[in-house]
Amino acid sequence: MKKYIVLLILVILFGFTFAFRRPLYNLYRTYFVKEEKEVTLTASNDYTRDYDFNYVKRTDDFTPSNYQDLLNIYYTVLNSGEEEFSFYCTDEYSECINDVDSLANNQKVLSTINNFVHPFNSFRHLETSYDDYGKVTLKIEHIYSNNDIKLINAKVEKIEKEIWNSSMSNEDKIKEAHNYIINNSKYDKDRSDNNIVKYKSDTAYGSLLEGYSLCGGYTDAMELFLEDMGIKSYKISSENHVWNAVYLNNAWYHLDLTWDDPITTDGSDILEYNFFLITTSELSELEGEQHNYDKNVYSELAV
Repeated sequence: MKKYIVLLILVILFGFTFAFRRPLYNLYRTYFVKEEKEVTLTASNDYTRDYDFNYVKRTDDFTPSNYQDLLNIYYTVLNSGEEEFSFYCTDEYSECINDVDSLANNQKVLSTINNFVHPFNSFRHLETSYDDYGKVTLKIEHIYSNNDIKLINAKVEKIEKEIWNSSMSNEDKIKEAHNYIINNSKYDKDRSDNNIVKYKSDTAYGSLLEGYSLCGGYTDAMELFLEDMGIKSYKISSENHVWNAVYLNNAWYHLDLTWDDPITTDGSDILEYNFFLITTSELSELEGEQHNYDKNVYSELAV
């Protein structure tokens, strides 16, 4: 009889522990493993941006209370250049895990967050995992390897010495970088039209070291020069296109190198300035299909 009573008690204890595992684990973390609850992100690299945007902002609070907090955490981790980071959902935010799951499977939103970080901290693959106790872990595979970054930085430094001088205004420097990238890079039509991949044309490596670009390559390359100038910027994207948003002289402008390097029927090279530092009103007058972007996300550029 005693054996059955003990067995019944054990079953009840097991059932109670399983049913209340999350709150019990939170109590354990609170009183016995406080360092886990007080998550901090102290690491950063040379490409961590020290400014915020309307859509996402840096945070030092890694205990989310709502969906926007999650966006800010993802941005902060990506912006730091970390390759792996964990934070915790709490019972107070009852939809936290559901929101994490939704965010992890929403490539459009993740790609949008990616637009706001330095190109060298942007991800090629972002894996989100979580457990029954609310621990969320991000694992990041970056687009640019350390060797890519070393080669690109050397190339950018060499270019800047050739095209810039101390008497130039910021607008002049942007124009010279714009001209150099376009004059030394061709649009990778084989890749865009036929999916023939010969070059890293979707990155700054393709634009600056191989001479072939897709819109992502033009945009990343331009971001590197803007960063070296200390100019606030990000990548802005529509459904099928990406270009630069630039903060200059207390105003935001569009800068699209892809459309300033048009493909010609005879193969000749053309350099244009139709999309050089233009306002949103000017952009809408020039082209409204490929540049039809989400005004709520990229709200700095609102008319």
